Amino acid sequence: MEFISDYGLFLAKTVTVVLVPMLAMIWGLALVVKLKPSREERIEVKHLNQKFEAMSLSLQAAMLPKKALKQVLKQIKTEHKKEEKRVLQDSPLRKKKVFVLSFKGDVQASAVSSLREEITAILMVAGSGDEVILRLESVGGVVHGYGLAASQLKRIRDGGIPLTVAIDHIAASGGYMMACVADRIIASPFAVIGSIGVVGQLPNFNRWLKNYDIDFELHTAGEYKRTLTLFGENTEKNREKFRADLEETHALFKHFVQENRPQVEIAQVATGEYWYGTRALELKLVDEIRTSDDYVRKASEVADVFEVAYKRKKTAMERLLTAASAAIKR
Repeated sequence: MEFISDYGLFLAKTVTVVLVPMLAMIWGLALVVKLKPSREERIEVKHLNQKFEAMSLSLQAAMLPKKALKQVLKQIKTEHKKEEKRVLQDSPLRKKKVFVLSFKGDVQASAVSSLREEITAILMVAGSGDEVILRLESVGGVVHGYGLAASQLKRIRDGGIPLTVAIDHIAASGGYMMACVADRIIASPFAVIGSIGVVGQLPNFNRWLKNYDIDFELHTAGEYKRTLTLFGENTEKNREKFRADLEETHALFKHFVQENRPQVEIAQVATGEYWYGTRALELKLVDEIRTSDDYVRKASEVADVFEVAYKRKKTAMERLLTAASAAIKR
């Protein structure tokens, strides 16, 4: 019995000495994993100043003699040390921060799900004197989607952060609805701008169904729960209501543009037409003819420029739909 008692005491000591530290280690690792950003969704940040500096050095390394290149590297090293010292001393002369976002819009404005996360992250760190640049590309789409996207951009202005929208290719219809929220709009010379209008269209198969003796029934509660339909017989009254809804949406669109860009002659530009960048400048739809690349590079000369992107791991279904969409587009 004494042997069993001694063995039990030895086992208890072993458990205490070995297992307790192991459990503590496991708990610590679990805490680290919990605090670590999820791989499923994360904010990616690229310091564009470093990218531009690396590009410049690559060219200089190919062009300059070794002695001259050493002088350049020495000068860059000195500037980096000065910057580190300024940051460590918490200098009141805070260097301006510029945050670069990208929005490539589809019909549903589905990129707004990433945009809202990116803006939230920026607003938590941006300070007075900083700036946000949005590279925008969109042919427009559904009103509610682009209305939400424009509202997300308004959060930046409401936060007291200047917003610049850069259009290199196209910002039409809902795309321009987003752009007009900015404090400043720049566009390349042949960027497509405008299309301040509303469109609604759908096919109707009612006569085809009748030819094959197929009945279609649609029951609604509410006179205008449905106006035009795909399979039912459309009446002139329904068409008038549909057109009235389009006119109302157009009126809201025009008011939104006028409210955000009062310098625009709204009756002249809200015809549904689009214009190239140089003509859009004359119509005051944009403020400057310039590419986003030039604007971002110039900003890097006086500010720290960060490219911010929200990344989320797509589900298998989303990857399948993306591949299908790309195949259709091709």
